Amino acid sequence: MNVFGKKFDDKKVKKIIYTAVLAVLVIWFVFRFVMVALESRMDVFNPMRDESRNGTLVEYVTVKKQSGTIGIPISVQNNRAYVSGARRAKLRVGQKIGDGAITYVSSSLDLDSGMYVVKTRGVSDGINNAEIDLNCYFVPAYAVHDSLVFVADSGIARAQKVIVSATDSDMACISDGIKDGDKVIVSHVTDGQKINIK
Repeated sequence: MNVFGKKFDDKKVKKIIYTAVLAVLVIWFVFRFVMVALESRMDVFNPMRDESRNGTLVEYVTVKKQSGTIGIPISVQNNRAYVSGARRAKLRVGQKIGDGAITYVSSSLDLDSGMYVVKTRGVSDGINNAEIDLNCYFVPAYAVHDSLVFVADSGIARAQKVIVSATDSDMACISDGIKDGDKVIVSHVTDGQKINIK
């Protein structure tokens, strides 16, 4: 065989071609096995595996006892309202309600309604909030479940019994059961659940 003016033996050319093809196949197989091994060692993010390893990612608030205001909704009609005994205990003369103030809180039940009468001045008709000044731990109302909150304790959610003094549509005022610096979990968890509070 004559290629570019040189004479080659067919057996030598075939041997070189076969050897080159075999070398390319061996290199390709080795490369594939190495790549498969490397890919299998990679830690691909898996939410379920991450949760089982590190715990459920949760949101929390760090609590501290402080002064604040809770609004108790009261329905006022013609500067007069009827409230239950529990609400009556939280109301006093001079207390701000809506755009006005409370002028009278009865000490005895109204026989016609079975409720306590509260009189106001300068309050528009409808639902108004009577503001109560409190010194307590304020947490989002949805974080309290049947007088329980969940507190982060070394990566575990622990149910904690608390005393709730008052609540409004947004906040709950906790007077006892937690302490300054506690991390109250506001995500949905169960007692003893592994959590991640990053």
